[in-house]
Order: sequence, then structure tokens, then C-alpha cells
Amino acid sequence: MKYLLNMKTYLKSWSNILVFFSLTFLLGVAQSCTNNYRNKIILSCKEDNDLYRTLVENKIECIRYNTPEEAISHAVKGAGILILADGYPNQTTVLEASLFEKASSKKLRLYVEYPSYLPGIEIGKPRGTHWERAVISSEVFAPALQKHRILAIHDCRFVPVKVENPDIVMGRVAGFDVAVFGLPKEVFPILFEMPKQNGNGDLLVSTTKLSQFITARYAPLDAWKSIWESVFKWLQPDSKPLDINWTPSVRPSFSADEQLPADVEKQALKRGIDWYFNSGMILSPSMLGKYNQPANLPDASRADPDLTQDWPYGHRIALKPGLDSAGGDGTLGVMEGFDAKIFADGTQPARWWNRGDCNGETAGAMSVAGVAMQNSNYQKVGGNIGDWLYFKSMISLGDRANPHHPAYGLMGWTDVPQYCGPGTMNCYEVYYGDDQARNMLGIMLAAATLKTDRYDERMLKGLLANLRITGQSGFQPDRIDQGPLVQNGWKYYHKLNSINYSGNFQAYMWACYLWAYQQTGYDLFLKQAKAGINTMMEGYPHQWGVTGMQMDRARMVLPLAWLVRVEDIPGHRSWLRMVVDDMTQDSITGTIPERIEAEVSNYGKGHYKSPKSNEEYGTAESTIIQNDGDPCCDLLYAVNFAFIGLHEAAAATGEKYYREAEDKLAKFLCRIQIRSEKHPELDGGWFRAFDFNRWEYWASSTDVGWGAWCIESGWSQSWITMVLGLRQLNTSFWEITGNSKIKNNFDRLVKQF
Repeated sequence: MKYLLNMKTYLKSWSNILVFFSLTFLLGVAQSCTNNYRNKIILSCKEDNDLYRTLVENKIECIRYNTPEEAISHAVKGAGILILADGYPNQTTVLEASLFEKASSKKLRLYVEYPSYLPGIEIGKPRGTHWERAVISSEVFAPALQKHRILAIHDCRFVPVKVENPDIVMGRVAGFDVAVFGLPKEVFPILFEMPKQNGNGDLLVSTTKLSQFITARYAPLDAWKSIWESVFKWLQPDSKPLDINWTPSVRPSFSADEQLPADVEKQALKRGIDWYFNSGMILSPSMLGKYNQPANLPDASRADPDLTQDWPYGHRIALKPGLDSAGGDGTLGVMEGFDAKIFADGTQPARWWNRGDCNGETAGAMSVAGVAMQNSNYQKVGGNIGDWLYFKSMISLGDRANPHHPAYGLMGWTDVPQYCGPGTMNCYEVYYGDDQARNMLGIMLAAATLKTDRYDERMLKGLLANLRITGQSGFQPDRIDQGPLVQNGWKYYHKLNSINYSGNFQAYMWACYLWAYQQTGYDLFLKQAKAGINTMMEGYPHQWGVTGMQMDRARMVLPLAWLVRVEDIPGHRSWLRMVVDDMTQDSITGTIPERIEAEVSNYGKGHYKSPKSNEEYGTAESTIIQNDGDPCCDLLYAVNFAFIGLHEAAAATGEKYYREAEDKLAKFLCRIQIRSEKHPELDGGWFRAFDFNRWEYWASSTDVGWGAWCIESGWSQSWITMVLGLRQLNTSFWEITGNSKIKNNFDRLVKQF
């Protein structure tokens, strides 16, 4: 009996021990579950939110709820929650005081975006931005992001608040990577931590939607990676730091060191030409109602929301035998391109006008690609664009077709009226020498590759018309408007002896004159070209800098190469080598780095200077860098023209030096061609600016008309594809156009002029 009682006591004690360990185990499991739940990232957002999708793709544990109320109700004590802006930009995130009180009682850490309400802070009505950029305004992200680092939050809408010591602000600042003049007086908080008061708990506030970083293409990528990793560290201070990565929706085609396919240039050519169709830039009859809307006229940029909002991509997404009737075939011309603005959905506004230069250049690019790719549709469209430009548009017709008018033979800037609003001059009564030169160069190539002489007469009129308004030193004014031209007469400009050290405005007309001399033998073409080139080179480099040094060098390579064609003497070869040496001396990746070289005497006296204050940002045409050494190249004003220049220099001289430089640049351009599945309207294009250190589209976007993310149908897109086409054909521009019949019209037309 005693034994049984002892056994009973023994078993009871073990039972207690087992109960104790069981309870301990269960409590541990419960605590573990709670900790695991707390360590999971909780979000209130739609399923398609960029941040949520990024977490899922990175296999980071997270829980998503549809509303803030659900997320806060289900969260355990001490958890971190992201309440993201589902209604942005039209609707702020609806939040009430009771939600913050409940979150505070559970000691939650909240990150909220675009809020309608904050405890203890007055919130204004949402407003947008124009020239403002985001700037790091504290040390919270250091060392990854230093104070005054610049970011792009495209098409930012935010709720105005007044708080102390924000971490990110929006303000108008000058600079490439850093706000070089500090923060302006007026800034708007974008990200800040709320002080703990009025019962609220830990609260991090974004006055805009930061979680739209992929869709709205926020830049640069490295900065946003650091910001989000910092936000998660704030959200879960005791957790292991996160490493999140994503693929931008718009990106370069290849990395800096990726192995390139053997046929990469052929692929780049095809994608570059197909861009014209995928983008919707080639006008079709169905687009004319939009094109001719009076609402487009008062704005000189005629920039309007993305084409795809009015016409589905399907009509123009691919060039196929027998173009879809809803797609453009070139008979109505080609629009200028995409403005640099990026909307919240990642699209960009189109420039709703046809420029003479862009159409001529596109006709040339399309036609040579047709031969190189054996694509008759490309050739057909190229010919249609040339026909529209020379025989149907006001760019070539009107007073420009009247032999008794001083504008006879000139080619206008664009085809639309009202340059800067109602009551102003017509755009086709504005004459830029450089734009006319590129117009004619494009048509020269189109005529040669289409094997037609139908453009010869009109082109020769353009050459002679420009020749007679070129002054005694070989220079034209940058621009002549119809009013002064009528008042002064063409002889006034012919007698001028002014000099303008700008390769950007002058050089390609000299190239045209050298080509025209080769075709006609008319000495005045050669005299004016040599006069201008000689003066320009005598002033090199110290008189240069009216525009940009690298753009001027890049522009001068083509006429210098063709001068060697016409007069192959050591002095001309020496000029060519000197300019190319200086243009390429800082190249690491094969591109042409942008430079300012402020020591030259003319720097800052004309176009394209960098802003000298925050207030100057966005007020003028400008370079895409702030200071020498900013790792960026310009595909609108320099790299594109260096490409054709190097190609022609290699062919003219036969020197390996130029061929190697051209080959490196060709590979670079193939690498950085735009790749985008989400935005087929951009795929195959080239933006103006590229940061070759980050390997990303990034720059100072201060240029008032043509910012870092613009795409021009002429200029960059056309000249890059033109050279790629010539490389496929293993020929040069000079050689392929050498059999022109333009001389057949010369004797008759020279008497008219």
C-alpha cells in the first residue's frame, strides 16, 4: 500500500513536470508564431502594387490585405505595416483618427502613403510638380545616400504638409547627382517620421506614392533600392536587413559587360526602325483628328498624353507586308517624338507636330534600312515620308515654293501654325540652318537608296537657297524668321561677315555644301564650306563653347571627313584627327562623355550652359550634366552625330583609328538601346541621356525643351539607325550617294537664285 502511495506521488510529480514542459512548449510555439507573424511584412494594397510584387518576386515573406482596417486589425502587437496609396494620383489614402489610435494601442509601426489625414498635422489639397525634383534632406539614408542626393519621382503628386526635418523633400534644384547649390527656400516634405505625440505611435509618412517606383520609372535605381531597404529597416528594426532587387520596366538591352550576339547590330537596326511603327509616330488618317485639335496649338511643345490612350497598339505594333490601314505608311509624315516627361503610369507624351528635319532624317534612315534588311515596306514608307515632306507639306510649299519670295527654296521648321500661341508666326516660317541641313542630308540618302531622282530639284533649291543666305565668312545666323527675311531680303544675309563658333548650328550645312560641290562642281559651295570650316578650326578650341564642346566636336567630324574627301591634304587630316582625339579622350565604355570645359572663352554666351542657380534649372536649353566629370553621354546632340562622323572619317581616310572608335561606339549603342516589354512604344529607341557608370538612363533634365528621357524621331533615332544600316551594307554615306543626278537641274536653278 505504501509502495502504491509512493508510486502515485511519483507519477503525480512527473505529470506536473510533463504539464509544465507541455505548457512551456506550447507557450514557446505560440511566442514563436507571434514572432514569425510579427516578422512578416504586412501590406495594405492592391495585388498589382509594385512594392508588393517586388517582395513576392524576391521571396520575402509578406501578408497583403485589401484595406488599412484589415491590416491593422489582423496585425499582432509590435508589427510593421505598409499602407500604400491604391487611389494615387486621383484619390488620397483614406485614413481616420481611430485607425491611428488602434495602431498606437497595438504598438504598430506604420508607413503610410498619400494620406487624407494625419494626427496633429494639417494636410493641404494634393498638388503636382513641374521642375521640382526629389532630394535627400537628412542623414537617415547615409552612407548609401548622402544628404542633397537627387532623385526622380516622375509626375509626382503629393499632399502638402509642414513638418520639421523631413528625410526627402521636393524642390527645384540644379545638379546632376547632387543639389550643388543646396536646397531652395521652398521645399515640400515627401518622406518624414512623425514625432510621437497625441497618442500616435511610430509613424513614417510619404506624402506621395513611393511604392509606384517601377510603374512610374523612378530613378536612379541604386537610390531607390537604398531607400526601400531603409524603410524596411525602420519598419522592422530587429529583423535582418532586406536585400531587394527588381528589373526596371524600361532598361538598356544589354549590360556593360554582357556577351553580345553576333548579329546584334542587325537586331538593333530592325528594332530601331520598328520603333517608328510601335511608337505610333508615323501619322495615319485616324490620327488627324487628334493632330489637328485646336487645343494642341497654343502650346509650342504640342506635347500630349501617350498615343496609346487614343489608339490601340495593335494597329501599329509591327511592320508587316501590306501595312494595316489603321497604321501610318508615311504619307502624312512622322511626328517629332516623345517628350522627356514621364507620367505616373510610365508613359510619355508625344510631340504633336511634324518637323522638317525629323522627316528628312527618318526618310533616309527608313530607306537605307530597307535596302540593308531587304524590306520593301521600309523603303515604301521612307519614300512616302520624303514625298510628304517635299511635295505635300507647308515645310516645303507656300512661300518656300514661290520663286519671287526671299524664302524660295528654304525649308521650314515644322508643319503647324502658331509657333508660341495664337497670333504668332507660323512654324513653317521659321528657318534653322542646321535643321534644313539634316533635312537635306536625310533626303540625299533616301534618294540614293530608293534609286530615284524625284527629290533632286527640290533638294537643290534648298541648297541654293541656303547658299545665298550664308555670309561672306561661311556662317549663317542660327535662325532666320520670315518677318526679318522679308524685311531685309536675302542679299542682306549674304553680305554679312559675322562668325558664330557653333558646330551645332553651322557644321552640317558645310557638309551639305561639300557634298553639293562634289555633285555639281559649283565653286561657291566649296568656297563657303572652306571659309566656315577654316575659321572654325582657327578658333579651336578656345573660341568654341557657344553651344557644347562635345556636341560641336561631334558635329564637326562629318564636314572635316568630307573635306578630306574633297581635298585630301595633311592639314585637313590633322584637323580631323585633333577633333576626334579630343572628343574621345575620356571614353571608357566606347561612348562620347559629355563635357563642359568652362575654360573656353565663349562658354555660357549661348545655348546649352548648365544652370548657375537653383532658379535657373529648367529655364533654357541646356547640357545634361552640371559639371565636368559627371558620367553621362548625350545621344541627342553628340553621340549620334559622332557615330556618323566616325563612320565617314573611317571611310574617307582608310585609317584603322577611326574604324576602331566607330566599332566601339556601335557596340555601346547596341547595349544601351531601350528594352521594354511593358512599353512597346519605347522599345528599340534611344533616350537622350545615359549614365554610363550606373548603366542607366539618368542625367540633369534641366533642358527646357528636350530633357533626359526624350526620344527624337530624327536626331538620335534616325542617325543611329542610318549608320547601322550603312554598316550592314559595308558602305559610306559619301559613297552610296555618289551617283546622284542632282547636277541635271543645276544650270537652270542656279539662274533662278
